[in-house]
Amino acid sequence: MTEHTEETTANSTWSRMLAGNRRFAEGNATHPWQDKQTRESLIDAQNPDAAVLSCSDSRVPPEIIFDAGLGDMFTVRTAGQIIDDAVLQSLEYAVGAMHVSLLVVLGHQHCAAVEQGVKELDALVKKLSKEDKHESPAVREQLMEDLDEIILSSDSQFLKNVGLSVWQARMAGLDSNEDYEQVNIARTIEHLVTHSEIIRDALAHERLMIVGARYRLDSGLVEVLSF
Repeated sequence: MTEHTEETTANSTWSRMLAGNRRFAEGNATHPWQDKQTRESLIDAQNPDAAVLSCSDSRVPPEIIFDAGLGDMFTVRTAGQIIDDAVLQSLEYAVGAMHVSLLVVLGHQHCAAVEQGVKELDALVKKLSKEDKHESPAVREQLMEDLDEIILSSDSQFLKNVGLSVWQARMAGLDSNEDYEQVNIARTIEHLVTHSEIIRDALAHERLMIVGARYRLDSGLVEVLSF
């Protein structure tokens, strides 16, 4: 398959997913490819067009909100789209072995994982502030500059993944949960590209397109993000 064909396939797949999302949001879902014949046709093999990394939130099942069917997408779900080795290798399998042309990182409105990241970050900053209240302003300023490293040394996956996104958003002057959710999606994509040679190579050779998106609980629509 040529690079141009891969790009066309990715765009076509994403357009189809967004069209399905519009049907879902409007209450006109068609529930395609969920019949007995489709199930039986997929017994021996699968050929999904897209991989989706999304939050585990029960209100955001990708196949439903994109009005998709059996065999359409390879989904990996964790709270806050947190990435560990199993998640990374699962997505590498989708890209490297199943040759998906599209990878969607899907966050959502009112993400509890982001709220937990905010809570744990605020608790850490408060704790450090109390411990260093007798230190000089220069020492306290250096502590804040080193906070990235302190967060990354935490045992909490929420803090060192989502909490770090919140901290970086605040350092950029952003302060709403919507901002935090978007920054977390952007950092997740950055993590995938930074830590996976398979994904980097597929992107470099235009065999893969990565999209960041955010699902709105209030409207049922998926927003396409630009970074």
